Amino acid sequence: MPTTLADWLGHIERQHPQAIEMGLDRVRAVADALALPRPAPRVVTVAGTNGKGSTVAFLEAIAREAGLRVGTYTSPHLLAYGERVRIDGAQAGEAELVEAFAAVESARGTTPLTYFEFGTLAALWLFARAGLDLAILEVGLGGRLDATNLVDADVAVITTVDLDHQDWLGEDREAIGAEKAGIARAWRPLVLGDDDPPASVLRHAYAIGASALRIGCDFFFEPVDDARWRWREVGCELDLPMPALAAPVQLRNAAVAIAALRALDLDLPEAAFAAGVASARLDGRLQRFERGGVAIAVDVGHNPQAARALAAWLRSSPAPGRTHVVYAALADKDVVAVAGAFDGLVDAWWLGGSLGAGARGLGVDGLAQRLHGAGILPAGRSPDPAAALAAALQAAAAGDRVLVFGSFHAAEEALRALRGPGSEAAARRVV
Repeated sequence: MPTTLADWLGHIERQHPQAIEMGLDRVRAVADALALPRPAPRVVTVAGTNGKGSTVAFLEAIAREAGLRVGTYTSPHLLAYGERVRIDGAQAGEAELVEAFAAVESARGTTPLTYFEFGTLAALWLFARAGLDLAILEVGLGGRLDATNLVDADVAVITTVDLDHQDWLGEDREAIGAEKAGIARAWRPLVLGDDDPPASVLRHAYAIGASALRIGCDFFFEPVDDARWRWREVGCELDLPMPALAAPVQLRNAAVAIAALRALDLDLPEAAFAAGVASARLDGRLQRFERGGVAIAVDVGHNPQAARALAAWLRSSPAPGRTHVVYAALADKDVVAVAGAFDGLVDAWWLGGSLGAGARGLGVDGLAQRLHGAGILPAGRSPDPAAALAAALQAAAAGDRVLVFGSFHAAEEALRALRGPGSEAAARRVV
């Protein structure tokens, strides 16, 4: 067997001929061979097109402020694989992950597992041994056939439903919503973060007897002033500080997380909600830097809905100077719709290639060709996101701002460049 984490990540990448294969039969068979118990007395599973990672961060921070021992499983990672598995606020160490991968390898026999399935089983194996009070599982793709759906959630969350991964989930919101709704369980709460969720989601909840809790109907949020906001439902009102996570959309994500924890029917102190909202952090979500008077924000947004949220942030936070956007996308994304969300907001586009992301990568010339039809003429083209960022910073002046986005790969490259030598070593990120 492999002995290092890097060797294991290479090994599990090769165990299945496809990067993605939807279905639970194979992963359930291996889970049974591992005799995996429930990962924690209470489980929250989070699906959605956008906002999953931020919602998980709020859930984790609030629950830990309340004194709960929490395990979180998220994907993909940015800088190190250990980001995917956190126990009581700490990333899983290399020795722990190696032990968990070895346990899965011993149990799977000849059953092929994808990279994500292997990692999910390893996380559940670690959680089962960690004495958790709460496990929070972020869905990788869709929901119904995702490996995380092995576990029956006490509360299911769907943050948003929009167009992404249509090759796997369906061509419209109704089809995609039906896949995501598969994480709901009969007679248990389903928290919905969309103002107008697809009918397929509501229909499935009704069919199985899940209690749908809808934002704007069953719970509400509204800003009070620049420093405070309010969350409320019948019989409960919370006055809260603004999140440290930037962007207007983070209020919605925090509101959804609070609704999910309230639906668990735990006796959490009000102070935990305030402290958790204020303390939640997550790399690559409008993460801020400054270089020579130029403000830099790095975000993992990569689909049209995420682009609209980023555009809303640009409008709400005007800069004194010019706005530069560094964009590097994967080949399977609707780059024209993404770029169109920024109409009138960008002074200069700087394009980067993403061939370093692997099979789904897109070269900079291919990206530029797609965007040319949308009338976007870049100020510069670079082979990778880090070089594109360097070009943008070279052109920017004090008072300008630079937004880097388009994929987890683009965010990773930018963060490594901005943090410089000593940032965490590269780790394989498949899905």
